[in-house]
Amino acid sequence: MKKSLLTLAALTAFAGVASAQSSVTLFGLVDQSVMWAKNGNNTMKGVASNQLASNRLGFRGVEDLGGGLKAGFWLEAGMDNDVGGVGGSNGLGGSVMFNRRSTVSLMGGFGEIRLGRDYTPSFWNYTVFDPFGTNGPGSMLNVISTLGSGAITLVRANNTVGYFLPEMGGVYGQLQIAAGEGNTGNKYQGGRVGYAAGPVNVAVAYGRNPDSGGLAANYTDWNVGGSYAFGPAVIMAQYSKRKFDLAGGIDQKTWELGGTYAIGASTLKAAYVRSNGTTSALEARQIAVGYQYDLSKRTALYATYADLKNETGAKFNAAGGLPLAIAAGDKSRALAVGVRHTF
Repeated sequence: MKKSLLTLAALTAFAGVASAQSSVTLFGLVDQSVMWAKNGNNTMKGVASNQLASNRLGFRGVEDLGGGLKAGFWLEAGMDNDVGGVGGSNGLGGSVMFNRRSTVSLMGGFGEIRLGRDYTPSFWNYTVFDPFGTNGPGSMLNVISTLGSGAITLVRANNTVGYFLPEMGGVYGQLQIAAGEGNTGNKYQGGRVGYAAGPVNVAVAYGRNPDSGGLAANYTDWNVGGSYAFGPAVIMAQYSKRKFDLAGGIDQKTWELGGTYAIGASTLKAAYVRSNGTTSALEARQIAVGYQYDLSKRTALYATYADLKNETGAKFNAAGGLPLAIAAGDKSRALAVGVRHTF
């Protein structure tokens, strides 16, 4: 912890010097809630982080190189403010400071070339087209499985080289490859393309881990999602399929229908998620409702409740914010009430 604090102090001092030469920003988010959960007959109450959005502390900057060319960096650490932790896992068995993102970029009329630890293209639809994003009891990620493949690229990948399209009249997209460097669970190839204009946003993405986990089998993840806004309401839907080509193959299909409705400073949320697969361990459904009240542009109060029903063999968990065990076939219910502040 002392090393983490010293590192943060040094980076803060650096940011003050660098700001005289280029644009450097310190940013962050703190999310804390009280939580109740029940898995089967087991109940737990506690304090949990990241139930509306993920805690973070970061530094980002851009330098204008002239001629339309810019250089940029982004260093972002996760936080567990309920216990005072900074940083987290990089998926390779170690704890790192900037676990959320650690990249350097070149940007221009050609788009952006980005290198480092970053989000995978096949992740983005899961969070963009979910009323609850990828946090808390209501998230669709509660029922997403990597099927025992050993893939660690569901959300992020290490050692990536990525390309992002420039502005193209609403069309957006990216390509990414990640070197395994001795860990095949991190070896990744993927892309995403979409269109956003006015009330419409749609996108399709695909990701592949060749020889995933060193098991001589491919793990693939493709998904499509969309949203449509009319007045204060936004309707969202998505469908995804993950497949692991081992011993004849195992696959999981998930779909979600949900939306949000804004009333002044309040936002109502709801979503229904269904998971089906080649085994009963992948069969589940989740219903979630939520409420958010914005005290300001940066501070919000929220409450989220989810009811997750596992079929025989499934152990999906809506109570990920608490260390509450779950057995196959257990019903999982969770309620989080908290506050989120950004800076």
